[in-house]
Amino acid sequence: MDFLVSSGGQATRLVGSDGGEDIPAFVPSRAMQGRVVAPRSLRRRLLAAALVLLAPACQREKTAPDPARNPPPARYVAVVPKGTSHEFWSSVHRGAEQAAKGTGVVLDWKAPPREEDRELQIAVVENFITRGVSGIVLAPLDAHALVGVCRAAKRAGIPVVVIDSPVEWDGMVSFVAADPRRGGARAADRLGELLAGKGKVLMMRYQEGSATTREREAGFLDEMAAKYPGIELVSTDRRGGATVDTARKCAEDLLQRHPELDGVFTPNESTTVGMLRALDGAGRAKKTKLVGCDASRKLVEALAAGKLHGLVVEERFRMGELGVKALVDHLDGKPVEKRIEVGCVVATAENLGDPAVKALLPPDAAK
Repeated sequence: MDFLVSSGGQATRLVGSDGGEDIPAFVPSRAMQGRVVAPRSLRRRLLAAALVLLAPACQREKTAPDPARNPPPARYVAVVPKGTSHEFWSSVHRGAEQAAKGTGVVLDWKAPPREEDRELQIAVVENFITRGVSGIVLAPLDAHALVGVCRAAKRAGIPVVVIDSPVEWDGMVSFVAADPRRGGARAADRLGELLAGKGKVLMMRYQEGSATTREREAGFLDEMAAKYPGIELVSTDRRGGATVDTARKCAEDLLQRHPELDGVFTPNESTTVGMLRALDGAGRAKKTKLVGCDASRKLVEALAAGKLHGLVVEERFRMGELGVKALVDHLDGKPVEKRIEVGCVVATAENLGDPAVKALLPPDAAK
């Protein structure tokens, strides 16, 4: 079930793992709005309290009971992704569930709906600490903002496995992710190949704070500088933001500023979709070569139609699977590698039918 809590005077939906009816949030009266803003620490405590109170309403058949009535199961593992608005996390979720099968582990999957609400993600983790989970698998929204709750989990005796993006903390059991710099470099090579090493290219960044996309962006720029001196980078500092809508608006402005553009790189799903929509709306989707990151059904369709020219795709199912497996192995007393790397490939219209590529795409997307 999804449910709403109020943060800073705005209603926020927290997405659980089972679907269902919304529980309405408290919304301040007009007289209250704009007068008093609670400190961030207080807002997080209020969010965490709301999560505890509403936790029973968010449970599905296998989700652990309210700790106020019963202790959690002996093998109760929380998985906290960055959000739920991107298809990327659906594949991670399936991988996590696969790893939990036959282990006696009960998974609880909860996240903010959008990949920009650091306060809500912190509150989710704080709530799981309060509930006494056996362990946490976390994809941190911010490399710095989540350090405090990671330390709090360890102090409470709760092991943490970090997936997808790093956090500035060395107390984790393991870090499971692809090499984002390598992914960015492969995107640069794909654009360099498409443009025969010449032309005007721009990069539209994601949002501030995301370590994975920052590294992809750096890998792209480094590879371009090292191997493609004939390609002019006309813009590299604009950010599309956390949603498709903000990315599309930013992309439209960039396209207006750069009418003679040969190629574009975008570092994640939302920026790629936003740029694709802007290119399509301007009638430039096939002429301007777009190479992006992460796969959704619509992006794969655009790839097959020649409107998108490359997608850097990570082994996201494996990421979820190996993240949970690392935590379960740790709980079982088995040794776990501190760094576990998953691979990535560049999907193109030409290789969509390859089994190795199809395995990394959303189910049925490459049909």
